Amino acid sequence: MRDYDIRLALRERLQLEHAGEPDTLIVEELGLREGEARADLAVINGSIAGYEIKSERDTLDRLPHQRDVYEQCFDAVTLVVGNRHLSKSRSLIPSRWGILVATQVDSKVELRVVRSPKRNRNVRPESVVQLLWKDETLSALRKIGCAEGNRNQPRRTLWALLVSNTSADQLRKIVREALKARGQWQAAKRRVRGNGSLPTAATAADPQSNLEWLLSLESPDHPG
Repeated sequence: MRDYDIRLALRERLQLEHAGEPDTLIVEELGLREGEARADLAVINGSIAGYEIKSERDTLDRLPHQRDVYEQCFDAVTLVVGNRHLSKSRSLIPSRWGILVATQVDSKVELRVVRSPKRNRNVRPESVVQLLWKDETLSALRKIGCAEGNRNQPRRTLWALLVSNTSADQLRKIVREALKARGQWQAAKRRVRGNGSLPTAATAADPQSNLEWLLSLESPDHPG
């Protein structure tokens, strides 16, 4: 049972859970903190929920670092693990994280809920704002009257300016809306600017293209 197999099962589950919700976007390989980590999937609607997959072929070596990054960025997090990782993973993640266990039944991957996620109150605006591309940051600054004279500033300066001139709730809404807007761009076929994330539409307009892209991730060089 590969990461790819679990990913497809998880994506199908999330699409069914959010069917009929036009305000929901499912994102593949969402880059966080300028590429410091990547969430396998994220669900964006009135919040941002992250999902990390650890198949039985993976190790948990990177999980502590991923945990620390996800805690700064996501309103809720769920870890999806193969059976052999269940016991050890519990000691590596906060009790507020959800847990799904992936098992293979015949040729099908089944996902069992071990624990539902709870709200994460450790989200840091300084990390959330890094989900924005530079042009998105400038657009947000223009809307609040803070873009004048800052167009040529580096993105880190712009991020800091946006954080200092919005509340945490305002900023999270800005980021969610920007990510949702990208969902119409078929961006999974190219390297994305800024944080390097690869978003695809939640209700895939081109399922075959998305499948081909997912297959391309199943390589020895793709981190687990």
